Amino acid sequence: MEKRIYPEPIETISSPEPFARQSFMDPAEAVATLSKLYRRNTKFLRDSFSNLAKGGPTDRRYRAFYPEVGVQTNSYARIDSRQAYGHMPTPGYFATTITRPDLFETYLIEQLRLIIRNHGVPVTVGESETPIPIHFAFYEGKHVDGSIAERLNRPIRDLFDVPDLDGTDDHIANGTFEVMPGESRPLAPFTAQRVDYSLHRLSHYTATEPHHFQNFVLFTNYQFYIDEFCVYARDLMADGGHGYTEFVEPGNLITKAGENAPHSGATPPRMPQMPTYHLKKEGHGGITMINIGVGPSNAKTITDHVAVLRPHAWLMLGHCAGLRNTQALGDYVLAHAYVREDHVLDDDLPVWVPIPPLAEVQVALQEAVAEVTGLSGYDLKRIMRTGTVATIDNRNWELRDQRGPVQRLSQSRAIALDMESATIAANGFRFRVPYGTLLCVSDKPLHGELKLPGMASEFYKRQVSQHLKIGIRALEKLAEMPADRLHSRKLRSFTETAFQ
Repeated sequence: MEKRIYPEPIETISSPEPFARQSFMDPAEAVATLSKLYRRNTKFLRDSFSNLAKGGPTDRRYRAFYPEVGVQTNSYARIDSRQAYGHMPTPGYFATTITRPDLFETYLIEQLRLIIRNHGVPVTVGESETPIPIHFAFYEGKHVDGSIAERLNRPIRDLFDVPDLDGTDDHIANGTFEVMPGESRPLAPFTAQRVDYSLHRLSHYTATEPHHFQNFVLFTNYQFYIDEFCVYARDLMADGGHGYTEFVEPGNLITKAGENAPHSGATPPRMPQMPTYHLKKEGHGGITMINIGVGPSNAKTITDHVAVLRPHAWLMLGHCAGLRNTQALGDYVLAHAYVREDHVLDDDLPVWVPIPPLAEVQVALQEAVAEVTGLSGYDLKRIMRTGTVATIDNRNWELRDQRGPVQRLSQSRAIALDMESATIAANGFRFRVPYGTLLCVSDKPLHGELKLPGMASEFYKRQVSQHLKIGIRALEKLAEMPADRLHSRKLRSFTETAFQ
């Protein structure tokens, strides 16, 4: 029997020079220092990996740590509680690990500015005790030669830290995080490793880089809406942009305002699972639109990842089954409550948790419907109903015994049924992202009213364009609001993180 040779145990750890913790009363200086530290530590890991490819020593472990920002408060002084974020609920030391400060620069400066203003104390910047996984030291889109690992005489995980699922969870956002004795309290809803995980997933699922994502997001379950959005965005670019600066398509194809075609990027050899398009404005103030496909699993997956970017609002635009005989094909449904039979969030957000309507979003959607259709008052009620939307995880529920589902739908007073809206709203509630839903009735299965092929083509041609314009207009209205007004206190629990 061949004798197996094991490598010698690693006792040496190679790391960058220790970084002395610094205090700041200027949030911009604090974020600049976070960026400098992050760049230094990730460069160390990338350089170490490159040196190993050239035959560098494998008798040591290469390790660098995420930056950390923290703040100490010692007073129970009452802070202006009209704002939903920007203050700590109790005295103590609060901290969070940070990744990609280049991507989150504006967000970080604003969060730290509010904390410094509200509490009158400095924030500190230093190194955390959380190692940066080697996978996350490479930015998305960076090609890494996979054969390097095969040439090493040790497994990669012997030489570098790798993603640790124990630190990549949603306990903070879910409100189930327990602070151990001597441990700092969370300052932000997501840890750096959780953010990094989602940033890499976003690139994979959408075929666009995270820095293109905008603060206002439209989700849809039909490619028709995406096609219409592309026509709208390209026309805007050709006509100078009208406040929008770029249009980005999968493959990071970028068309600038004033151009008729992309000037950079490459069409992907195959479309990603959730094709994503970005109509960009300065300061990420534009609109991102994502085709999530069909089903609550996709809806949860993409919102799990988009949430780490801390958008200001997301809306669901899609088709639904109308449940009332008084509805007609093409009518709109503005959700103000949800029946959750999607089940994908049951472990993270129990079904007994209500998902409240958000006044700012509801008003913006209703006003947008009125503006685009030209209807108001009683005439508006003729084409739009506000009520409960039920989301189910079985697309063919009609093929089973209907007595159970139909009875529950009737008792809940539901007016529409789909497979994504409640999931998107519930994850918005869970992650403190303002949410809303405007659906379009495309069939009425309880009343035997289905579209024939010719009817379907005409319906989509007429209705999708109008529906999309309503969604865009609603997001533009929300973008005009101050962020602290849009981020409602309804979404905050008893003990919240100071970061939005």
